[in-house]
Amino acid sequence: MDIGTSKLVIATLVGLLALLGAWRPVQAEFLTVGAPPSLRPALSEILPMFEREYDAPINIVYTPSKTLLRQIEKKAPIDMFLSAGIEEVEYLHKKGLTLNGHPRIFAQTSLVLVMSSDSPAALMSLRDALANRSIRIALGDPQTSSLGDVTARVLAKLSPAYKSRPNILYASHSDDIMNLIRTGKADVGLVYRVDSINSGHVRISDEDPIGTFVPIQFGQAVASTCRASLRIVAGKFSDFLMTPRIQKLLAKYGFDSTPLPVEPTPTEKKERVS
Repeated sequence: MDIGTSKLVIATLVGLLALLGAWRPVQAEFLTVGAPPSLRPALSEILPMFEREYDAPINIVYTPSKTLLRQIEKKAPIDMFLSAGIEEVEYLHKKGLTLNGHPRIFAQTSLVLVMSSDSPAALMSLRDALANRSIRIALGDPQTSSLGDVTARVLAKLSPAYKSRPNILYASHSDDIMNLIRTGKADVGLVYRVDSINSGHVRISDEDPIGTFVPIQFGQAVASTCRASLRIVAGKFSDFLMTPRIQKLLAKYGFDSTPLPVEPTPTEKKERVS
């Protein structure tokens, strides 16, 4: 090899090494999922499963559903909306702010009255708690949460004058209500049953506070704010939540059984074949 050729080879190698040094692996985009705090225990197991199986990283944001709804209306960068009330998803759908068809119900729970696990007081019904004006009752705030909306509708029928009752405390969501009870600032509170099951600080005082079972349906949809590059992944995650094994996991964390769609989702079809 002559001197000129050697110099050319060396120059080429130096150039290749420089390119390799400058190269960085392209990082996958994170799918941003907005979800209510009630889903935190279940999603702590579900999200890693999806990330592993689909090689799709997820950024989860836990915020009360009504707050998430307002953020989506303001075009916040939320790709997937999981709501503690199907009503919020239907509202966005009617305004043209969802992308994957009609809203889907993927989980279900109910309202229960809870009190502190350490309380020596006897179990009481919601009617008894409302009648005893010295009892401090913690409720969801209808301005910020789906829980508050549901609670307000229920109490308006059960006790129309409840707002004028003393010793009513408002909180953003179930965790805040149970914290008020844990710290002794409230005697009882209305929360989602699934939240009471996953808490070690409260016990259920009234399983059927309104006298009839009213399912609280959790809804999901791909938001109109979903980035174009992530819409396929968002659709897969939407299908993933509807699969039988994820429904079993949701039941493991205290959710009630939810009727699955008559037509299997693409992800379900894949699972049934494999």
